[in-house]
Amino acid sequence: MRTSFSVNDMTIHRIVEQESGFTPMLDFLPTLSKEALGENLSWLAPGGYDSATGNVVLCFQSYVVKTPHHNILVDSCIGNDKNFPHRPTWNKKTDANWMMALKAAGLGVEDIDFVMCTHLHGDHVGWNTRLENGRWVPTFPKARYLFSKKEYTYWSEIHQKTPLDQITDSVLPIIEANRAELVSSDHALNDHIRLSPTPGHTPDHFAVCAGKGGDTAVFTGDLIHSPIQARYPELVMRVDTDRDQAVRTRRNFFERYCDTDTLCCTMHFPSPSVGHIKRWGDGFRLEYVKA
Repeated sequence: MRTSFSVNDMTIHRIVEQESGFTPMLDFLPTLSKEALGENLSWLAPGGYDSATGNVVLCFQSYVVKTPHHNILVDSCIGNDKNFPHRPTWNKKTDANWMMALKAAGLGVEDIDFVMCTHLHGDHVGWNTRLENGRWVPTFPKARYLFSKKEYTYWSEIHQKTPLDQITDSVLPIIEANRAELVSSDHALNDHIRLSPTPGHTPDHFAVCAGKGGDTAVFTGDLIHSPIQARYPELVMRVDTDRDQAVRTRRNFFERYCDTDTLCCTMHFPSPSVGHIKRWGDGFRLEYVKA
C-alpha cells in the first residue's frame, strides 16, 4: 500500500488509522438508487464497496505535508479513548495504528508544526488530544491548531444546547490550552499552504491546498466520501448540513481540478486514496497514482 508521494518541493504522507466496510452504502448515500449502484459495481467493488455486506468501504486517515518550512497535519482522524457509542470500531479504542503510521513516515508528535482540521466531525479531530492522567491534553506539543472560526462557532452553539463528545474531548481542550487559531476558510498560512472554502458537508468546511505558486496538491476533507460521488456529484452524504450546497461545492471542486496536474488527496476513498481528477461522462473519476 503506497503511503508517500513527492510533489515538487513537498512530501506527502498518508497516516492510515482504519480501512474497512463502514455502513450500508444506500443509507450512507441516501440519494443513490439500488439500480445506479448495481450499474457501477464492476469498478466500485471491492475497493469502495463490500458486496457481501452492502457496506461502503472507507479509509480513515490523516495526511502530513512536509514543506520546506513546516510539517502540516491535515485532519487528525479518530483518536484513542474517544467516545463513539454508535461506532464500535472507534469507541474507546486503544490501538497503535495511527501512531505507528506516523512513525513509519519518520515523524513523531513533536515534529508537527500545524494541525488543520477541515471541519469538526469526530473522525477528523480525534488525535488533536490524548488522555493523560484523566485529562485531555494536546497530542502535538509544538503545534498550532487551525479551526475555521465560523465552523467552531456553529458547533459550539450546538454543544451548549446538546453536548457533543468531539467538542468536549478534541476541540475545547485545544482552545483552553491556547493552541488554537480561529481563521477564515480562505486563510493563507504561508507561500505553500492555504485554505479553500468548500462548504456544504458542514457550514464552513475547507479544503487544504499545498504548493508554491499554485495548487500542487489538494486535500479534500469530507467534500466527498466515495468514488461513486465523483461519477455522480449530485449524490449527497446523509449528514451533509446543506445538501444543495454540498453538491455545488463538489462539482465546482472537481471542475476546478479536472485534467490538471494537481494531486488530489481524498480522506475516505479506498487505498491508495490519491490521484488525479479526470472527466467521466457528466461526472468525474480519480485516476489513482500507481503503486
